[in-house]
Amino acid sequence: MTDHALLLVNLGSPASTKVADVRRYLNQFLMDPYVIDLPWPVRRLLVSLILIKRPEQSAHAYASIWWDEGSPLVVLTRRLQEAIKAHWPHGPVEIAMRYGQPALPEVLERLAAQGVRQVTLAPLYPQFADSTVTTVVELARQTIAARNLPLQTRVLQPFYDQPAYIDALVASARPYLDQGYDHVLLSFHGLPERHLTKLDPTGSHCFKSANCCETACSQVRKVCYRAQCLASAEAFAKAAGIAPGNWSAAFQSRLGRAKWIEPYTETRLDELAAAGVKKLLVLCPAFVADCIETLEEIGMRGREQFVEAGGQELVLVPCLNDHPEWVRVLAGMCEQA
Repeated sequence: MTDHALLLVNLGSPASTKVADVRRYLNQFLMDPYVIDLPWPVRRLLVSLILIKRPEQSAHAYASIWWDEGSPLVVLTRRLQEAIKAHWPHGPVEIAMRYGQPALPEVLERLAAQGVRQVTLAPLYPQFADSTVTTVVELARQTIAARNLPLQTRVLQPFYDQPAYIDALVASARPYLDQGYDHVLLSFHGLPERHLTKLDPTGSHCFKSANCCETACSQVRKVCYRAQCLASAEAFAKAAGIAPGNWSAAFQSRLGRAKWIEPYTETRLDELAAAGVKKLLVLCPAFVADCIETLEEIGMRGREQFVEAGGQELVLVPCLNDHPEWVRVLAGMCEQA
């Protein structure tokens, strides 16, 4: 056993479906300044208002998708951890969550105590956003500095357009594509528009034209979440052999009254049903492991909405999870990192 660890980091989950555990998790998540990027007093007030009713609502949603082993997100990330160990000969393979358990700071401290001196940090997010990648990297950096841990880190960069990642996505979806469909919807997690505009290095890209993300320069695309999502969608459709008119991309999981990036998945579901789409396949390529946003938001509420709007069947294509091709590809990308 050598001293170079691989640390897979995912979003996280409540410890259970109890309202108190969900409230604790939501408070940690929403109080992250990279998630709600408002001054602390405003953020504290807003989150306190959200926590009046949201925990009970979310607890019901979590209960509807909870597995006997626990949170699907955590269980699936652990399965990925076990599968990738055979591909990482350099040291231990661990997982951590940005919110909830196992907590990232404690995992880093445990690795240091085991004699690990180098860590390849792998945020499990294909596309870049401050609210996913940056918050993980910054928490790791702050923890190492504050606790004086003798760790050096290397970070897996966003891989939204890596051919190997796209090929793994196609391989995991192929059994569902081969069963036939009328349309394929790629539904990505949404973000408030201001999360993108504040990172725009040119000051002239974000939302200045209808196709701004499709024509983004490399400098912009490096930090533009929406542009990266659309690039992932287009690359997937091309690699999967899906005709241009038979797929589209949209953004889900809006929260609050801020303007979020469009088009909205909810709106798109109604539009597709109204256009005569009967069998709809939905992929969620912003996630590499199934979670409440895929299993409940799309697989349950989205399916119900689509059928009520006139569609017949919504098929949720599972995330990459621990698909063998994804395990091989992720290990290879981490090796290069």
